[in-house]
Amino acid sequence: MTEETALRVLVADDQDLFRAAFAMILDAQPDMAVVGEAADGAAAVRAAEELRPDVVVMDVRMPVMNGIEATRRICAALPARVLVLTMFDSDEHVYDALRAGAGGFLLKDIRRDELADAVRVVAAGDALLAPAVTRRLVEDLVRRPGHGVVPRLAARLAGLTEREAATLRQVARGRSNAEIAAAMVVSEHTVKTHVSHVLAKLGLRDRVQAVVFAYESGLVVPGDPAD
Repeated sequence: MTEETALRVLVADDQDLFRAAFAMILDAQPDMAVVGEAADGAAAVRAAEELRPDVVVMDVRMPVMNGIEATRRICAALPARVLVLTMFDSDEHVYDALRAGAGGFLLKDIRRDELADAVRVVAAGDALLAPAVTRRLVEDLVRRPGHGVVPRLAARLAGLTEREAATLRQVARGRSNAEIAAAMVVSEHTVKTHVSHVLAKLGLRDRVQAVVFAYESGLVVPGDPAD
């Protein structure tokens, strides 16, 4: 694969050791090229605007500008997809990164092969990264005091067909296309079609935002048994 066709990756982390290690692992992949590094959120935004990466691997807690605000600015202005770095238990605001447009999560103790696969998944935009982690995180945060159903989002569910709503429930539970196809007794192609229609009708960027929407609209309630 030539440099022109390789996935262009930007790594943003204020810890030199993590940043260098992630960059080295990803740059060694035959289908990837690390085009830049950034040590804070503001630098990540500037680098993304200049370098136009396909994927930004973004830490949450950084100086000058945190990863959440950097994610929001990048996703609002560029087609780049953002993969958020988190320690999970310590990063209480990662949910905000989802709402800002992040395409998924990456735990900092991830194995090198999982890191590369995660970047590919987020770049493709057709699967939810680490569904168990994402589901646990969203369910934990929506249980917090002050969180409730957003009526204007619930009203938008009326635009979905019964099968599309069922597909969204499955997506919100972190299931892959293959798992959804088996549960609904349809082909994976049909699932992909349903997911595309759901995203288009609801004005969502990707499956991760679909998970957030499903919980905020009340379509899925934490603790309910799986469909």
